[in-house]
Amino acid sequence: MPTRLCIENLKDLPDDVSVPAYDRAQLSAGILHFGVGNFHRAHQAVYLDALFNKGLGRDWALVGAGVMPGDAKARDVLAAQDYLTTVVEQEAGASTARVTGPMIDFVEPGDAQAIIARLADPEIRIASLTITEGGYFIDPATDKFDPGHPQIVADAASPDTPKTVFGILVAGLSARRAAGQEPFTIMSCDNIPHNGVVARNTVVGLARLVDPELADWISANVAFPNGMVDRITPATSDRERSILEQDFGVQDGWPVFCENFTQWVLEDNFTCGRPPLEEVGVQFVPDVSPYELMKIRILNGGHAIIAYPAGLMDIHFVHEAMEHPLIRAFLEKVEREEVIPSVPPVPDTDLGEYYQLIETRFANPKIGDTVRRLCLDGSNRQPKFIVPTITDRLAAGGSVDGLALESALWCRYCFGTTDSGAQIAPNDPSWDRLKTVAQAAKDNPAEWLAMEDIYGDTGRNPNFVDAFTKALNALWKDGTAAVLTRYLDAG
Repeated sequence: MPTRLCIENLKDLPDDVSVPAYDRAQLSAGILHFGVGNFHRAHQAVYLDALFNKGLGRDWALVGAGVMPGDAKARDVLAAQDYLTTVVEQEAGASTARVTGPMIDFVEPGDAQAIIARLADPEIRIASLTITEGGYFIDPATDKFDPGHPQIVADAASPDTPKTVFGILVAGLSARRAAGQEPFTIMSCDNIPHNGVVARNTVVGLARLVDPELADWISANVAFPNGMVDRITPATSDRERSILEQDFGVQDGWPVFCENFTQWVLEDNFTCGRPPLEEVGVQFVPDVSPYELMKIRILNGGHAIIAYPAGLMDIHFVHEAMEHPLIRAFLEKVEREEVIPSVPPVPDTDLGEYYQLIETRFANPKIGDTVRRLCLDGSNRQPKFIVPTITDRLAAGGSVDGLALESALWCRYCFGTTDSGAQIAPNDPSWDRLKTVAQAAKDNPAEWLAMEDIYGDTGRNPNFVDAFTKALNALWKDGTAAVLTRYLDAG
């Protein structure tokens, strides 16, 4: 009979399940985190748990916060187990389980006033975010803050009753300023190039709509460190809950399964202190740009390269995609010929070796990451992970045949059926729009590249247009496997 996860039962867990070595009653809050999902609990929370286990930084415990409908269920599940999480790290030959406990509270989701009050408390010195690539109110056409977004307009009109994360952050900073208190740092942990700059632009942009003097104060006093985060963390399903119960004897309503690998590179730029995370493996650097560009192009771009052919070929798991000889060879060829040459040098890093590590991580059979998860949200991911590489390749006079084929595979996927004719369930916030454009592009491929918010000027480049058109027409005529074979045979 598995043991239910809670503080009272920690002593009863099996010996092979690690538990916190610290007294959670001795922790005090220091970080309020928006977006308590799987990645946060497998990444930032794990680093903090390791820090607390070493007897360090115990005044930097986490408080959860959220504004999305799903956050209420997340809080209920975690509260029922005293905010503990079982993290299962999986490699091909071994799995380990540890219970982490750095979260000590979770503000009622959607209660903006309660979250603002917590942000106004001087004990909160960092507000951190994992709100996905699409959560920053960026106009894809300009890659800048969108002051006309309806949710931003609404928060600017009613700053005392905000609905968005950024409206709440601005209100919390306003309260700190009014009380003469030092502001908290805002630390993005999302997969976005220059995520600190992006977060700063959104916070300051919204503040300027509310109170220009407040915006100036934020600009002058609040730190927004850029960071690169990395750990493959699939969604939790009954499969993971069952494995945890059967293999480790733990009953956890929301465990996290992830790979053993983890990385966090962070600029040392904080307004009022930070936990000593360098003691548990975080790399503090003057400029995170080389690391984030490497990761976004090689890893995140690599995910997109394998996702859409696998989706069209009805492959369910990512490791199964890597077992398919055409998909694995497609990934390697595009990475080595087009992606890696577009990545500038990274300190103390061999890009070829980094790619080999990525390939091994993608092929991990224990993770259970799904192709559908990788296909999700292309409308936000493609402009960040794929299109900039295409743009740089074209500017350098290089071939983009592989990346054009990746773009065509995404278009074909958004048509809404696989090569076998199976229906693809909506898998993007803009699915209806993408599906309509993809259907029009079947007869006129230029329709797809005309999406300014995705491709911009790159969608009008003759070399890219030609390569994309040929690839999409071939996919419709011959199917994914045949087109991949021809691409690979072309040398």
